Amino acid sequence: MDRMVYTALSGLKSQMSAQAAIANNIANASTTGFKADRVAFQQMMLKGGGGLEARAPTSEEVLDADRRSGAIQQTGRNLDIAMTGTAWIAVQATDGTEAYTRRGDLRITETGVLETGDGFPVMGSGGPITVPPAQRVMIADDGTLSIQPIGAEPGAAAQVIDRIRVASPAGTDTVKGLDNLLHVRGGGVLPDDLDARISVGALEGSNVNLTQALVDMIENQRSYEVQANLLKEAKTLDEAGASLMRLPS
Repeated sequence: MDRMVYTALSGLKSQMSAQAAIANNIANASTTGFKADRVAFQQMMLKGGGGLEARAPTSEEVLDADRRSGAIQQTGRNLDIAMTGTAWIAVQATDGTEAYTRRGDLRITETGVLETGDGFPVMGSGGPITVPPAQRVMIADDGTLSIQPIGAEPGAAAQVIDRIRVASPAGTDTVKGLDNLLHVRGGGVLPDDLDARISVGALEGSNVNLTQALVDMIENQRSYEVQANLLKEAKTLDEAGASLMRLPS
């Protein structure tokens, strides 16, 4: 009986987490560079068990992200960039560590810091990139950032400022954090992707498939109802067993 209750409660918890992830995906269907949350379930051995009879059919959820690329949309804006292939843009997370994003709607703050549309500073060769006042900012397809200083003569050579750090997650254990950034599991940084190319004047959209997300939500709701009914059945069986043990008055 305890085993049935544990299975039902663990399934309810997992389905609730899955529903929250699906709702978050739907809410970010139009967010630039967003990677859909993905919930995977695995079998879990109950404490003290040793065979198939001790194995719960549902377990704690495992959250990660769908790494597939989103659709590329042309914008024509000189600070909009889209990564080709599997490369990611290095940014500084709120805790000061290096993390990675596919969000390429860049902007320059009043203090000159180059950051993404959600406020994370973009990393260069020596840390966050700072852009001095300029009449024009240019990004090459290899990530090189250059400017034409204010007052420069027409036709003057551009001044190279830094190079946007582009990293490859291939062969490294990475996980998506609650900040929607990609992190190296356990800490550390990804190696540079020297072959990566940047499409300037374009943005990568969200990779959320709304139709599939709605189907997943319906299926998840049905699974939740099954687990809730299992819990009710466990209660009914427990009450029936208790009534058989009562001594007649």
